[in-house]
Amino acid sequence: MTKNTRNVEALKRAVLEQKIKALLRARKADESHQASVIPLVDRRAPLPLSFAQQRLWFLSQLDPAASLAYHIPATLHLKGALNYQALADAFNQLIARQESLRTRFIMVDGKPRQHIDPPDTGFVLARHDLRHLSETARSQRIAALHEEDRKTPFDLSNDRLIRGALLQLGDEEHMLLLTQHHIISDGWSIGVLVRELSHLYEVACGKHSYPLNALPVQYADYASWQQRHFQEGGLAKELAFWKQYLQDAPALLTLPTDRPRPNVQSFTGNNVPLRLSEPLVASLKALSQRHGATLFMTLLAGWSIVLSRLSGQHDLVIGSPVANRSHQQLEGVIGFFVNTLALRVNLADCPTISHLLAHVRQQTLAAYEHQTLPFDKVVEAMQPARSLSHSPLFQVMLALNNTPAEQLALAGVSLSFMEQHHHCAHFDLTLALAETSGVLTGDLEYASDLFDHATAERLVGYFIKVLTEMANDEHQSPHALPMLSSAEYQQLVVSFNTTQAALPHEHLLHRLFEAQVARTPDAVAVVCEDIRLSYAALNRRANRLAHRLLALGVRPDDRVAVCLPRSVDAIVAILGILKAGGAYVPLDPAYPAGRLDYMLADAAPVALAPKG
Repeated sequence: MTKNTRNVEALKRAVLEQKIKALLRARKADESHQASVIPLVDRRAPLPLSFAQQRLWFLSQLDPAASLAYHIPATLHLKGALNYQALADAFNQLIARQESLRTRFIMVDGKPRQHIDPPDTGFVLARHDLRHLSETARSQRIAALHEEDRKTPFDLSNDRLIRGALLQLGDEEHMLLLTQHHIISDGWSIGVLVRELSHLYEVACGKHSYPLNALPVQYADYASWQQRHFQEGGLAKELAFWKQYLQDAPALLTLPTDRPRPNVQSFTGNNVPLRLSEPLVASLKALSQRHGATLFMTLLAGWSIVLSRLSGQHDLVIGSPVANRSHQQLEGVIGFFVNTLALRVNLADCPTISHLLAHVRQQTLAAYEHQTLPFDKVVEAMQPARSLSHSPLFQVMLALNNTPAEQLALAGVSLSFMEQHHHCAHFDLTLALAETSGVLTGDLEYASDLFDHATAERLVGYFIKVLTEMANDEHQSPHALPMLSSAEYQQLVVSFNTTQAALPHEHLLHRLFEAQVARTPDAVAVVCEDIRLSYAALNRRANRLAHRLLALGVRPDDRVAVCLPRSVDAIVAILGILKAGGAYVPLDPAYPAGRLDYMLADAAPVALAPKG
């Protein structure tokens, strides 16, 4: 075979190999596409729950009261000539369009299943006319309706899991109370609901006639696809990542709390508002860009600093929600898609803010690449010690909503969302922020079992101070970053240490102590580890020791040695010696024996005080 022939054959083989590789790539892409397409499922067959729905369903069976913590309330203030019938029709059309809003959860052959009611089952929008009430009575009635709605649980088997009430405050003023159960909805879904309700209201008012595009899939299709996807092998790779990512992570973030952690969470909570100014947000964005990070990553770094400094832990796990709508088919579907990521941050090897941002960026991107695995599966894989007193894997959350806010524009009606007061808390702390016109606003939700309102306010202050310092100098150490406000620094460092007091010179120290005993006998006088003595108890022990010393022959101005470590016994010994009229000679038991011998010989005490 000639050289040219060999070259031609080699060229043919190379071309053939390229064609084969191209075909394999095309087939792989086609298989990937087929795997990513969510098919429609037969509604006559049993419809499984998604993994997220399974968790909420299980919690509702375990503790129906805990299910109240998974309500999604929204209150809207409407001003203008509202067409009630058009609004009711719009809700009915929305319910018919979105299967999740007419889904219940029933048992079939011993397993929970989705049951979708017919499209024409309708939606009852309750009406309350409050126009005849005085302003005070109206406010009380509104508060009572809010409280009634907050305390009314959903029956997942029998109830429509969305309910609404329209309160008429004036001829052209209304308030709309809307509540959904989280098992059928999430934050993204609220935006979908707002957008579609606006469109359907205008159709009902005759403002336009073009319909909404048909939904390519519904939530039941997604839940079936999710179950099948992970059963067919999509689970192993994701589990391997999370097992390595969270290996040896701390099970509990031990923040200083105002009260001991209860054995069982009550999910009772409250919230503190938070606002980051436009200049600060602009500085944080610039800092993020310099380090190739997102604003969320920078906020996570700042939140990690606060939590680490307060807890004394360098290794932290912080939860964060993700929309989890990677399929374009799901963008317009109402349902419970949101997933939770356990983001791990370790400040131990981060000498500067710059190093910390690089670390947070790496950890966050790695977690985002594996965000599709349901959080419940991560918990199952890690098998943490389960406790009713706290959530598994993490107890603190950070959420940033940086998507444009949906505006509900009803024909002839101005509308605004009213501030919601949180009365529940899923976690110890949840920091939730949203960006509007260059400003970050939100709140810190806290568990009332653990924290006082004032403590939560201080935490917000620490967070803002840390972010400000990060933006000012990225070369600072996160472990030494100023965190206290000027007022709190003055209080802790100066005011609390201003302990000078004018004492009457005509009274001896033990007499002043006895006067305090008379004033506050039951107040705590001394604390050492797990020992707490009141003034009365401390005085009794010192008196017993004084009588014993007098019996040993101690006279006024006699020296008595005290060789005890810092302890309650040392305090008792000093007071007992003074009460007996003697002078105490302190001997540190940690001193070398030779030094103690010299001090005893030099001071020549008449006695060595025993334990009181």
